Amino acid sequence: METFRVESDLLGEKSISNEVYYGVQTLRALENFKISKHKLSDEREFIKALGVVKLGAAQANFALGILDKEIFTAIEKACLDVIEGTLDAHFPVDLFQGGAGTSTNMNTNEVIANRALEYLGHEKGAYNFCSPNDHINLSQSTNDAYPSALKLALFQKNKALIEALEKLFFAFDRKASEFIDVIKMGRTQLQDAVPMTLGQEFRAFAKTLRKEIAHLQQASQNFLEINMGATAIGTGLNATPGYANLCTERIAFILNEPVRLAEDLVEATSDTSAFVHYSSALKQLSIKLSKICNDLRLLSSGPRAGLFEINLPAKQPGSSIMPGKVNPVIPEVVNQICFKVIGNDTTIMMASEAGQLQLNVMEPVIALSLFESINLLTNGLHTLRVECIDGITANKKHLKNEVENSIGIVTALNPHIGYKNSTKIAKEALETGGSVYQLVLDHKLLSKEQLDEILNPKNMLGPTEENL
Repeated sequence: METFRVESDLLGEKSISNEVYYGVQTLRALENFKISKHKLSDEREFIKALGVVKLGAAQANFALGILDKEIFTAIEKACLDVIEGTLDAHFPVDLFQGGAGTSTNMNTNEVIANRALEYLGHEKGAYNFCSPNDHINLSQSTNDAYPSALKLALFQKNKALIEALEKLFFAFDRKASEFIDVIKMGRTQLQDAVPMTLGQEFRAFAKTLRKEIAHLQQASQNFLEINMGATAIGTGLNATPGYANLCTERIAFILNEPVRLAEDLVEATSDTSAFVHYSSALKQLSIKLSKICNDLRLLSSGPRAGLFEINLPAKQPGSSIMPGKVNPVIPEVVNQICFKVIGNDTTIMMASEAGQLQLNVMEPVIALSLFESINLLTNGLHTLRVECIDGITANKKHLKNEVENSIGIVTALNPHIGYKNSTKIAKEALETGGSVYQLVLDHKLLSKEQLDEILNPKNMLGPTEENL
């Protein structure tokens, strides 16, 4: 039979199941914030970072002599449980919350306190022996613990995003090598331009994504600057001298990352520019990724009345009414992911602007938006690579015919037959519907061997060998 304990806070008493490690303030958050259904328990890295922050704080407090050894030992064990993930189910609060993250911070404090109480041989809720506020939250405030943990979680999640992006880059790069000899027409303003190779087109996709890896890495470095020791507004009230630096050093050691203390804790406590900067990098990636997906949908359009230059892997029937129709569903879903990330960037921008005086209380929606954007992009990059890019094939014969029948190839022929002859051939091709390739041969302007050599894919790559 389920048993209950009674806990109290400023607003009164609540009955709480003895099966759970969280306490009264977490229960109030569950009652108040039934908003997004995106729970703290869904974000493993955030829970882990909260555990790291609490462990670093406890180690600093113990080293400074303000935390009893027995209590510290129990807290340390409980923090390690949180870090290792054995208590994830006890972090049920909605990430979308009022209170500047207080519900998330107190959920963490209560879970660690109740787990520590068990290690001390006491029942859950016996907070006179180990308190969520007096011991777990010692020398802290939500206003330094929450943003510090959030930054550290985002730094770790960025690693998974970059890994997915690197794999997609290599997938495009492999296709570029596969298609390097496949000649096609390039287009500007959706009109025929000059010949190129399909490999060049795919290599451009690869290289534009590779640039975003560097942007994300650079933007994520700001997450290593934290404000532990700031407490409520950055003045460090209720923190022992030396705590801020020592706590930061312990966190850096635990994570084995170059975590650093902000230079001005008052400024850092209200500043959310690190989130804005990183979100901007996510938006830039999304814009490029969406453009690539637009191109893939255009290049694969058809099969009879479109460009039909490439074939995307067929993933599912495309219509409930049109037999035989197959849609580019993978690029379509990635397009929509990009739209959502761009929208989240606007939310983050507005939430950052809404900061007032010594605190920005809108950090929870910033957290929710960034977690959502990273998760969507990480999954989307994987899906695009595995379900689409790896299986793309080229319609080589069709592409070659397009080049030979295009007016655009006269630009490539211009250095060989002269501008005047090129103009005449282009005009005749437009008027008669004839092939530029055949008209050049008919007018004996070039031999077939000369023409084929000019249109050889290796000669379409530009003036240097770098594009090979």
